[in-house]
Amino acid sequence: MALGTCRAVLVTGCNRGIGLGLVRGFLARSPSPDLVIATCRHPDQAQELQHLKKQHQNLRVLQLDILCENSIKKATQETEALVGEQGLNCLINNAGINRIATLDSVTAQDMLALYETNTVAQLMVSKAFLPLLRKAAYQDVVMGIHRAAIINVSSQSASMQLFSQNKKSEEVYPYRIAKTALNMITCCLAADLISDGILCMSLEPGWVKTDMGGSKAPLQLKEIIPGILNVLANVREKDHGAFLNWKGEVVPW
Repeated sequence: MALGTCRAVLVTGCNRGIGLGLVRGFLARSPSPDLVIATCRHPDQAQELQHLKKQHQNLRVLQLDILCENSIKKATQETEALVGEQGLNCLINNAGINRIATLDSVTAQDMLALYETNTVAQLMVSKAFLPLLRKAAYQDVVMGIHRAAIINVSSQSASMQLFSQNKKSEEVYPYRIAKTALNMITCCLAADLISDGILCMSLEPGWVKTDMGGSKAPLQLKEIIPGILNVLANVREKDHGAFLNWKGEVVPW
């Protein structure tokens, strides 16, 4: 029900992988959101997105480089023109990068690059779109993506409690540390935005076979996307500030 009443959703990093899968999933739902906004750095090169755009009248493709302040500002203005006074109901911070780096090989450049992209940028994008999320939040009183929500795509490797179960994550020092910091952003946003009625949560999509996830990943997009959409459709105030996986299970911090 919530997805059907979610007027406008924006997803970052949609040229491939989970972002593209989410866009496809939203468009395939019945009913689908009135407006699905897919963003990526180079829309002209995103052939699958452009193909989807021709097939679905409710899809808009916008240029957004999450590391560029001017690009964020421009995408925010373009989104405002699309959503009007009803605002943006759901922002999914999915864009991110990974880099193999062990204790022996990791460099300061690795750490700074992933922290900027996977953590700082997510906060700056959320901050930029807050006015539009607040507009949407005023339209309802029940928390959920049908009202207003920020969903941060995190990782199980970010869980400090599950560290011993994620030994492979030792190969991705910068990634797991940046995602752990992203989880703290979720907690901070949840504390600050509860009075606005904007639901904030971290989402763990699983280790998925994508360009970033690699060929050894055990999960397929077609398996996890319906699960993610079902989780999003049912999140409510009890899930504010939570860390959930694609099955809707709580992931320990």
